[in-house]
Amino acid sequence: MKEMEMRQVYAQTILELSRKDQRVVALEADLSSSMSTNQLKEEMKDRYINVGIMEAEQVGAAAGLAVTGFIPFIHTFAPFASRRVFDQVFISLGYAQKHAIIVGSDAGVTAEMNGGTHMPFEDVALMRAIPKNHVYDVSDPYEFKAVLEHCYQAPGLHYIRTIRKQATSLYDAQTNFSEGVITVREGTDTTIFATGIMVAEALAAAEILEEQGISVKVIDAFRVKPLNAAAVVQAAKMGPIVTAENHNVIGGLGSAVAEITAEQYPTKLARIGVKEQFGQVGKADYLMEVYQLTCQDIVDAVKRVLN
Repeated sequence: MKEMEMRQVYAQTILELSRKDQRVVALEADLSSSMSTNQLKEEMKDRYINVGIMEAEQVGAAAGLAVTGFIPFIHTFAPFASRRVFDQVFISLGYAQKHAIIVGSDAGVTAEMNGGTHMPFEDVALMRAIPKNHVYDVSDPYEFKAVLEHCYQAPGLHYIRTIRKQATSLYDAQTNFSEGVITVREGTDTTIFATGIMVAEALAAAEILEEQGISVKVIDAFRVKPLNAAAVVQAAKMGPIVTAENHNVIGGLGSAVAEITAEQYPTKLARIGVKEQFGQVGKADYLMEVYQLTCQDIVDAVKRVLN
């Protein structure tokens, strides 16, 4: 599975779940080929539903299915899975306390050439605001599969943010994801909490800093809500914290960490993320430089909080 694209992980996992549970339903909004789910229709038959480019209808249909005992998996691009259908998600799934899994793909700068209208820097912030909603930003194929399987088993509303294509391989089938955080590198001077594609950037930054005599712990905080508060407090007791996310600094991982430290154990904090900017057309590498999301930006932030 290490060589699989994230969209292939999604399609394969949904197919596996549907084979063992007739309640599993996959809903698409005319993005079947983009997410590799077009292969599901032949086997899942009427439990595979493509509503067309009507995301509000997609959420409404999912809510109806959930009421009747089905477990809907809803996929579309992240801006359409969050800001476009926020009221439907909030009322029909959140307020109604239904079991549903929403998967928003093409996270942040990975929307690339689809441009600003399709580039979500606010989806985590919106989804964190829904009471009792669980929010994830996955970084690795095994992690994505584990989160999908967990959300299938756990009642309630879940939002999973992911890229569609190849992700950096970080874990294996034996990795335990139950705590919502994974320590991917130990360190003693400071801690970087990162999500999604920024985990790999954080690891690269830690390598650079090690050569300069700075020991950095890196934590993949893939469950953004509820964030593992104990892990954040433990990091704060060790020293300053840097957060790194492919998302707006307002309302996402950085805000979640700041909320915990402010209330439980104040420490110096720097947040790497998008600041007061909309999305735009460009390749991911270029956009990461524009929005200051590179490993060098993380290196600079670590040095700032340590000085």
